[in-house]
Amino acid sequence: MTVLWSIIGFFIVLTPIIIIHELGHFWAARLSGVQIEEFGLGIPPRALTLGKRNGTLYTLNWIPIGGFVRPAGEDDPSIPGGLAAASKRVRFFVLSAGSLANLITALFIFWVAYLVGPPAIAIAEVRPNTPAMAAGLQPGDIILEVAGRKADTSNVVAQPMYLYGGQPVEMVIERDGQQMTITVVPRKQGEYDPEIEGPLGVSLQWASGGKRLSRGPGEAFQDAAGSISSYARLFVQLPAMLISGQISPSEARPVSFVGISQIAGDALEVSVNNDNLFPVLNMMAFISVALGLTNLLPIPALDGGRILFVIIEALRGERIEPENESKVHIVGMILLLALMFLMVIQDIVNPIIQ
Repeated sequence: MTVLWSIIGFFIVLTPIIIIHELGHFWAARLSGVQIEEFGLGIPPRALTLGKRNGTLYTLNWIPIGGFVRPAGEDDPSIPGGLAAASKRVRFFVLSAGSLANLITALFIFWVAYLVGPPAIAIAEVRPNTPAMAAGLQPGDIILEVAGRKADTSNVVAQPMYLYGGQPVEMVIERDGQQMTITVVPRKQGEYDPEIEGPLGVSLQWASGGKRLSRGPGEAFQDAAGSISSYARLFVQLPAMLISGQISPSEARPVSFVGISQIAGDALEVSVNNDNLFPVLNMMAFISVALGLTNLLPIPALDGGRILFVIIEALRGERIEPENESKVHIVGMILLLALMFLMVIQDIVNPIIQ
């Protein structure tokens, strides 16, 4: 069933997010007058030509992973109307539009998710000799608030525990229908083994019982924007947290589309079992944010790598030879494909969702 949910999660969650990313590039190019030679669903080899309109070929390809946009003159500024021949401003806009589309999509999905409202988060296990046990937390306790924030995702519960090690953190919980406030003092870095457990010493699960935590449109929008900001900060802080030991290498492990599909499938299964869309919508929005931010990294072959060359051109007042830039991106692509291959093997041998 896990494999089946992963496959379903791939097509329902991951594939639309990738296509939205490519549509961002497509629409930005169209608005900027950059010619698009091909918009493809899936990855070549080509299976079917769907049609041609305004000079753009629309295709269906055999490998069912997302899609792609092929602009004219991507690396050749001598081609009129192509991407490389466009101004620095246009190139920056087109290259960043995919990530922008992902972030806008994430904002909308988070907003809908908070309108729906999540199932409550409950404590599944309290480990012995931990701050959770010392504070009196029990399995089955439903977590309503942590440090003043509504506990609608596990990140809201976990993040304060890492940030405020050694300091009191207030939690509002529900036990047997009664609300109560409990103060916990999470452990500092070095006082626990992150490979085994976190600073609080609990494991979490979605609780049955539907939504306690839905919002109105205005509050939902604010929390949606806050979620994107929170994930963006975590994305930036992740290397430092890994180096300092706040999180373990296994927690910061990079994943391929196989691992992402496993995570998406698990969230989809939870949504179906709890009759609540929040888990899958929340995960879909998170994946959209992660895809958008990852593509902005200044790595050759990624959008961020190409944007870096545009910025360098703007700073030095002279363009780097297109042939040299192309060689850098080709090497980057080869390395990224090799890394992706290793990550796929890792996600198959050691699945994210056991």
